Amino acid sequence: MESTRCRAVLAGVASSFLLIGAALAQEWQGYERLTREQLQARLSEADVPSLAGKNFTAVDLSAIDFRSANLSASVFNGAALSGAKLDGCNLTVSFLERANLSDATLRRATLFSTQMSGAVLVGADLTAARLTGDLRRADLSRAKLIRVNAAPDMKNQSMGLMRVNIVNAKVVGADMTDADFSRADLSFSDFTGARLIRTKLVRADFSGAILAGADLTGADLREAVLIDADLTDANLSQANLTGAELRGVKGLSSANRTGTVGLPAP
Repeated sequence: MESTRCRAVLAGVASSFLLIGAALAQEWQGYERLTREQLQARLSEADVPSLAGKNFTAVDLSAIDFRSANLSASVFNGAALSGAKLDGCNLTVSFLERANLSDATLRRATLFSTQMSGAVLVGADLTAARLTGDLRRADLSRAKLIRVNAAPDMKNQSMGLMRVNIVNAKVVGADMTDADFSRADLSFSDFTGARLIRTKLVRADFSGAILAGADLTGADLREAVLIDADLTDANLSQANLTGAELRGVKGLSSANRTGTVGLPAP
């Protein structure tokens, strides 16, 4: 059963969602459960085996080096992964709901269609990661999201727009410099003091979001939705807001608008 599901994951994201959803309803039946000790034994082998389709629910995996392992379709719900090294790991369609990834490193990791609602990523390093999926209510405070590719794959949308969802989340003080969050749903999240320098945010949804004191220097916000967003003391210098929806926006008069493009005439 496990191998069948793993093949389905590799065959396509759409079929994977159906299989994983069924597994969730059955409490992950068919997913091999590994303890911390069993995982470390497998990771110590000369050639790291595939760890796809494994169950690590609520296991303490803090500070473990995953050695760029294939962790696709695995379950880490409620797991402790603080300080873990997940650089280069494949976490496609994996579940990390409510997992603690504080100060973990996920540089260049693949987090495609990953479920991370309620996850704690305080201080985590996701530099150059590929990211889509569900991060509702996640805590990304002080996280490094530099050069993250979180834009949807417009060639693979047979089931509708699959985009990153960071709704009702904490992104306070995070660094999203040179990242691509185009079309992302970032509504009602707190980006206070975040760095979004040169960030691509085309058609991103910031409805009800807090961007107070955020640095959006050179950000691409064309056709972004900023309805009821708070831009108090934000830095919008050289940003492009052409076609952006600014209805009900707060604090725009206090923002740095030097060289900003696309703002309505006063």
